[in-house]
Amino acid sequence: MTIRVLLADDQALLRATFRILIDTCEDMEVVAEAADGAEAILLAGEHRPDLVLMDIRMPGTDGLTATTAICADPALSDTRVLILTTFEIDEYVAQALRAGASGFLGKDVTAEALLSGIRTVASGESLLSPLATRTLITRFLATPAQGARLAAPERLGLLTAREREIMAMAAEGHSNDEIAEKLYVSPLTVRTHVHRAMTKLDARDRAQLVVMAYQTGLVQAPPTPVPEF
Repeated sequence: MTIRVLLADDQALLRATFRILIDTCEDMEVVAEAADGAEAILLAGEHRPDLVLMDIRMPGTDGLTATTAICADPALSDTRVLILTTFEIDEYVAQALRAGASGFLGKDVTAEALLSGIRTVASGESLLSPLATRTLITRFLATPAQGARLAAPERLGLLTAREREIMAMAAEGHSNDEIAEKLYVSPLTVRTHVHRAMTKLDARDRAQLVVMAYQTGLVQAPPTPVPEF
């Protein structure tokens, strides 16, 4: 299957570079390009891509607004958003993840990492490094702004003990293979439990499931380090 990609970035040269890189791969193609968030929303509805590579900061309608609109559209429930930003750890990225983005990459990413990231997110996984996840959780996601909580703690009662266990391990940054090795089960079994937890909690993807694990108290955010003087 070919991964259909929509590029959303206000820099024409960067879009052209990404298009050349992506179109050289047999398993993916660029179906459209958007110069701002408003155009990204329009083209996403028109082309229904598998993935939107979204710049977070664009003039006019920014990437955060566009991500929120795309992820909230029932007709685009199969479309994943991968955030591209020069500021990897900030409130904008956190808000995009709350809105439904499946991960993020820095604009200084290598060609190999970009293509790997696209494949990862298009397959339904999230793209969050353990270090970045911990930083985001500690600074922005564990204590959400008013109305930004993705799931109430009591909803954890919908999950089985095994689903809660695997959800917690995913929130700590472990991959399916790592979880499978620790629990002596197959990666497919882990994936099944993750997807069941996502379905029961109405999580769009693994990234939102991670946020929910911290916001419900299933996993405790690490304390913010106190700077030494």
